[in-house]
Amino acid sequence: MTPIKTRRDGAILEVTLDRPKANAIDLATSRIMGDVFRDFRDDPDLRVAILTGGGDKFFCPGWDLKAAADGDAVDGDYGVGGFGGLQEMRDMNKPVIAAVNGIACGGGLELALSADMILAAEHASFALPEIRSGTVADAASVKLPKRIPYHIAMELLLTGRWFDAAEAHRWGLVNEIVPADQLMDRAWDLARLLAGGPPLVYAAIKEIVREAEDSRFQDIMNRITKRQLQTVDVLYGSEDNLEGARAFAEKRDPQWKGR
Repeated sequence: MTPIKTRRDGAILEVTLDRPKANAIDLATSRIMGDVFRDFRDDPDLRVAILTGGGDKFFCPGWDLKAAADGDAVDGDYGVGGFGGLQEMRDMNKPVIAAVNGIACGGGLELALSADMILAAEHASFALPEIRSGTVADAASVKLPKRIPYHIAMELLLTGRWFDAAEAHRWGLVNEIVPADQLMDRAWDLARLLAGGPPLVYAAIKEIVREAEDSRFQDIMNRITKRQLQTVDVLYGSEDNLEGARAFAEKRDPQWKGR
């Protein structure tokens, strides 16, 4: 039985990590996830992805320690997108929504952090417990202090304590808290909203945000103005860019074609 289930509806792809008992990720599962997200990235007919976990208890607890005990190396081949197929996926210029349906800890929280928006069920809980097992939450150490207040991020990294959905929302780590039985409906509503938007603009936004992380403001603005970012160059020369202006002038809804 495959640990990854997919559901495709129009321009939306739902990806479910379904690996009982806890949706932990081993090397083989990570490689499958990488293939799924690479195919999503490269499919021009898909515009938005939703990532969630099977069941109602676990989103993902991260690395499968049982598999590690059986020989999976922590520095092994995670596949094309790195751990979980998403957090190191190059040129992922489409929106990804994480629908956290339960426990998201360790690498599972890092996986959620790789999404662009996070919805959490009311009972969801989070932690970075790596400190307790003598290792480092590497991706979270990079990302978390950039997403929430520095001192809170450091507390969570240095103590490994658990926190609930309400606290995650208070620090801006999740976008919304949703009753568990409404989580996927809300995720699909959001995905449909995004799927109706301009894909070339989304791509430009995501590339600009990535490139701006390590750039001075004026440097990245100069690159945008000179069309030195691929997605920006494509956008500024596209039918969609012209369609947006025409639709505004004609007071109608734009018809995005992604070209």
